[in-house]
Amino acid sequence: MARRSERFLYSGIRVRDLRRSLTFYRALGFRVRAKGRMGHGGQWVHLVFPGSRHALELNFYPKGNRFYEPFRNGTEFDHFGFYVSDVAAWYRRALRAGGKRVEDFVDGKNRLVYVNDPNGVCLEAFGPAKPRRRARTPRRS
Repeated sequence: MARRSERFLYSGIRVRDLRRSLTFYRALGFRVRAKGRMGHGGQWVHLVFPGSRHALELNFYPKGNRFYEPFRNGTEFDHFGFYVSDVAAWYRRALRAGGKRVEDFVDGKNRLVYVNDPNGVCLEAFGPAKPRRRARTPRRS
């Protein structure tokens, strides 16, 4: 059972042309909830459909970006996105369950981890990036 501090928020897809994709989904009734740039240069847009809580995330990675790859059939799906308050705990649980490590990095104030499920489907968990504790140094008397 999902913990209260975890929420399934969106399904992300890769898009070749962000403007064209936005025009298409808006014509179907989707509305822009939020948008932004990732620290590595990609762009994202969260779309919602009236009456639905689940969001569709459009991800655009320009050529030369570390996440860019040429499109092939089946590569359009990007990942399922989860917000979690304790990223490290979620990551450990996913790996113990049989997930495979993909990425783990900090972007701004958030830590993002990516895990492939046993079928190769990518899951993203993001939440607050907690600073690591520094080792204590003995006090001088």
